[in-house]
Amino acid sequence: MNHIKQLTLVDDDELFVYLTTKAIEKTNLVELIKVFGNGLDAINYLKEFKDNPHALPEVILLDLSMPIMDGWQFLDEFIKLNPRIGKDITIYICSSSISPDDISRAKSISEVTDYVIKPLTKDKFIDMIKRL
Repeated sequence: MNHIKQLTLVDDDELFVYLTTKAIEKTNLVELIKVFGNGLDAINYLKEFKDNPHALPEVILLDLSMPIMDGWQFLDEFIKLNPRIGKDITIYICSSSISPDDISRAKSISEVTDYVIKPLTKDKFIDMIKRL
């Protein structure tokens, strides 16, 4: 199974971040988990390290509903930045929204690998990693 050096979790829900971090840690598949509470902090990090692929995540788990910059705005910025990033980054939307509009919109964006409905369990995470 794939081993991930760095995963970035972009979500403002502290309980979700805590539980998801614990679930991911139990898999022993991720060395480092970076957490950002909004899309702006996450996109600024990617911009800052775009020329240093070792500092960038392999996987981003992205919430849609956040303050300052939401997941959709993050994706807009990521799409512009992506050609200048020296690494392939897999993005999963991780949202509590079950709206068919959100799901189809997310799946229409080529940079989004899949749409995962919260909560993210250890088993769901393992399935995601197996598909990488």
